[in-house]
Amino acid sequence: MRPGVVVDLGGLDYRSAHARQLALVGERKVGAGVDTLFYVEHPHVITLGRSRQAEANVLAAADVEVIAIERGGDATYHGPGQLVAYPVIALVEGERDLHKFLRKLEQAMMDTLSTFDIQAGRVEGKTGVWVAVDAAAPRKIASIGIACRRWVTFHGLALNVNTDLSYFHRINPCGFDASIMTSMQKELGRPVDMSAVKTQLATDLGTQLQRNFQQPAGE
Repeated sequence: MRPGVVVDLGGLDYRSAHARQLALVGERKVGAGVDTLFYVEHPHVITLGRSRQAEANVLAAADVEVIAIERGGDATYHGPGQLVAYPVIALVEGERDLHKFLRKLEQAMMDTLSTFDIQAGRVEGKTGVWVAVDAAAPRKIASIGIACRRWVTFHGLALNVNTDLSYFHRINPCGFDASIMTSMQKELGRPVDMSAVKTQLATDLGTQLQRNFQQPAGE
């Protein structure tokens, strides 16, 4: 495995976390720095990806800030209780397939959810991670949207752990009706230990991305 670190930004506003990513992307493009998995819980924010329909899928933002960014995808919501993970990874020869990279992010979350007794999978033609995939109305528990510069990835995934799902009703999340959104808390009927999810997801992302994500020395 290649080396990597986990940096937990705690609760941090979206613009500041984005700046941290871009700074590291600049380093990784020239071979400096180290592959990093950023964890963060954002204050309430709606982000718009590069999809043409993204802005139209904001229904009633009200007091929630809306930010257009360079990742793929549509409109989504981030907020407290949602684990956002940004893998800033310099892809090497043999890894440079963004479709496979997305599938690895999905698989890591599916593996993590399985350890919490939530069976999740994919829905054909739809990015992200879903539960009740064989039901008439699958429920979306995680969203994914990435960007890449000179084979350095950034942005990433958002896993609904103890998320207040009512905020999704301010948008059509990824173009869908907000009623499809779910969380680990909703599926299990109880709050979920966020620190346990972080630990497990770092392990599963490390396995999928072949990175040995460790806490930086002194943390």
